[in-house]
Amino acid sequence: MCNLPVRVICRANAEYMSPSGKVPFIHVGNQVVSELGPIVQFVKAKGHSLSDGLDEVQKAEMKAYMELVNNMLLTAELYLQWCDDVTVEEITHPRYGSPYPWPLNRILSYQKQWEVRRKMKAIGWAGKTLEQVLEDVDQCCHALSQRLGTQPYFFNKHPTELDALVFGHLFTILTTQLITDELSEKVKNYSNLTAFCRRIEQQYFEGHDKDSSAIAARSSKRPLLR
Repeated sequence: MCNLPVRVICRANAEYMSPSGKVPFIHVGNQVVSELGPIVQFVKAKGHSLSDGLDEVQKAEMKAYMELVNNMLLTAELYLQWCDDVTVEEITHPRYGSPYPWPLNRILSYQKQWEVRRKMKAIGWAGKTLEQVLEDVDQCCHALSQRLGTQPYFFNKHPTELDALVFGHLFTILTTQLITDELSEKVKNYSNLTAFCRRIEQQYFEGHDKDSSAIAARSSKRPLLR
């Protein structure tokens, strides 16, 4: 979105390469910067920012919506993948451990599951039912849909950090295979959000660097969002 040169490299151990243990992260020269917030600040310090055109009120609103996305969508994704027992056994453990030999694949999977469930307990999500989590997702999507309205992006004609964050999470929800489609159906209930995802997919991913981008590679076979 900033039109910066970038090369995407897919690594099975990406989270272990990250300074914070979380993705995404970027490697620039001899610096490694992880997670969206620090990456945005790092790029801004180099003279590139998607939100320079916003006034202070709009920037505060953008940050509030970004907090909403991180608190609701990110947490719901983690809950579905690591706290729903059927999903954990049939999808998450095999997928997470697939790059590693036995017994390392099982050890790392259970370690990650323990970390996520400990986090869920700390933030008060451990006792939630799947229905309650899906309701939280629906409320978040409703708020995002209301803010987006008929605009191409959340702040009219140009994308901001909020657009990048929302796309990343909604696209993941729409394209990640789970036991049921209940989570993705919550997003699909809002046509402007799915249209938003498709718009960004077409503009920034389809046809660009297909050899190095997993998203673009899959898109070359068929559109991921319709």
